[in-house]
Amino acid sequence: MKQRPVLVLLLLLLSAFCRAQSTEVKNIRQSLPHIKDSLHYVDALNRLAMLLYEKNIDSTFYYTRQAREIADRLQYAKGKADALNNLGVVYDIKGNLQLGLRYYNEAYTAYTVLGDSANRVQTRMNIAEVYEELGRDKKAISNFKAALVMGNKLGRDSVMAFVIYNFLLEYPDGIPKDSISFYLTKARKIAIHYNDERISLALDQLEANNYIKQNQRYKGLALLKQTLDNALKKHLYFFSLDVLINLGDQLAATDSATAVAYYNQGLTISNQNRYLIYGQITAGKLKVFYQKHHDTAKELYYSRLLIELHNQQDKLSNSSGVDYIDYAFKEQQLASATIRSKYQSGFLVLTVVICLMAIVLIVILWRNWKNSQKTANILRLQFEQAEATTEALDTTNKNYACLIKIVAHDLRNPIGAVSTISSILSKKELGADVNDLVTMIRTSTDNSLNLIGELLKTDFDERQNLDKQALNLNDLLQQCVQLLNFRARDKNQQITLSTPGEPVKIHIDKEKISRVINNLVTNAVKFSPDGAVITITVVEQSHSVFIMVKDAGIGIPLTMQDKIFDPFTTAKRKGTGGEQPFGLGLYISKQIIEAHNGKIGFKSEPGTGTEFFVELPLN
Repeated sequence: MKQRPVLVLLLLLLSAFCRAQSTEVKNIRQSLPHIKDSLHYVDALNRLAMLLYEKNIDSTFYYTRQAREIADRLQYAKGKADALNNLGVVYDIKGNLQLGLRYYNEAYTAYTVLGDSANRVQTRMNIAEVYEELGRDKKAISNFKAALVMGNKLGRDSVMAFVIYNFLLEYPDGIPKDSISFYLTKARKIAIHYNDERISLALDQLEANNYIKQNQRYKGLALLKQTLDNALKKHLYFFSLDVLINLGDQLAATDSATAVAYYNQGLTISNQNRYLIYGQITAGKLKVFYQKHHDTAKELYYSRLLIELHNQQDKLSNSSGVDYIDYAFKEQQLASATIRSKYQSGFLVLTVVICLMAIVLIVILWRNWKNSQKTANILRLQFEQAEATTEALDTTNKNYACLIKIVAHDLRNPIGAVSTISSILSKKELGADVNDLVTMIRTSTDNSLNLIGELLKTDFDERQNLDKQALNLNDLLQQCVQLLNFRARDKNQQITLSTPGEPVKIHIDKEKISRVINNLVTNAVKFSPDGAVITITVVEQSHSVFIMVKDAGIGIPLTMQDKIFDPFTTAKRKGTGGEQPFGLGLYISKQIIEAHNGKIGFKSEPGTGTEFFVELPLN
């Protein structure tokens, strides 16, 4: 029988409560002032937060925030992962399943990086439970099965009992009928091995339900009653409530008096232990029972009791005054603002210097180009009778114009990134002095981009000398992604990078290969819709490495596909956001890759997307 998230979490985190909770909570609280090691202090806070979630979720949130702040400051990865998992518990219990799912996913990613297999299995199971609560059964079953597969590889298999139990409880039809007994037996062996009484009782309940489902009702009810007696003898009142409600539901149609007795027993235990959620469940069932039996007086009594329990729950939820939603949505902004403030002044100064250098360089190139044009005209007048000489001079002039345009085109990306960053900064409250600097940066970059545009409107061989050096291709691509993410954010796009686990060592010209990657990713951003995902994948083979840039944009029409690598190609279109094309990027990229003895190509389906690949030799 499925209950509210608090019950699900109890089963998820059962292993944390197999010992005397109250004693452990008391011991941890007493030891906190005496813990000298900061990492151990974080672990103690996270443990205390987990132990308190059933009694007071506000306390769980309080200690988790402390643990996370210290772990962030110390860069303690395990402490941050445990705090993220605790936050998932907080929001799950509070009923905000989307935020619960967010923090569980972040915890799962953190545990994956740490190689913590047991916690990966547990958080994967937590994720499955949230999907079940959201009604997304396919995703829930998929995550349950993934947790089972990962759990089978664990050396310490205690967590597997919880995975098996929850899967069978939530999705009994998700496992073939002839395999249910196998999984129950496996879970019971694990529970016996670790002397876990709670999970043993939970498995008894599950087995009893299985008997009833197989038309062995008498045997199933007998086992449920025995499970209830054992739970009450061991003072496992929270667990016993689920069994009491289960028995009441099973007997409601055939033995109403006994069913009501079970419901009332559950209500009594709930009131004695202040289990408000179970109090609401049992009171609700009694209200419905008497409503069906037309007992208006008792229906009214339990209706009032149910309202009172709801009011108590609301009062408890609101008593702390903690704005959980505000914390979840603002924590990342606050962290980013703190980090950004440390480097903001230096960044602004550096940005101004880059802009000024870019303007000076563009002006010099522009003047040189103008001078070369004048020189070419004079020479053509002097040697107009010598046709061969004139053609040679014209070729020289075109090559020089080509050089200017390549430089201008490559300056467009970094200056455009600076323009985007300054635009973002201009929307922040940075103070009058800093705002003036940002305005100056934005004005300078706009002027630079206008000058570049003028150069690109005028009428190339990238085979210059290569400055090769040994470097890690993964690091180079990561730098490119960080820079280009600013441009992608303007269209709410995301750039993802997938690289091999080991560093890819390669001898290349760093600046020129960066230029190729920038051109390919910029094109993907330009021709993809808002909110699209652009993926960069690196595959290393024995003698070469492949870099793939894939988008889900508008694709390349068949009539243009054989022209896109030509200089000043006519195969140009505006981007999805109205971006202007120049027809130089792919030509420049091909020249650079071929100069490295590599290859560049693509495959594209109009309206579906495009994938460019670059092959570079490793030796």
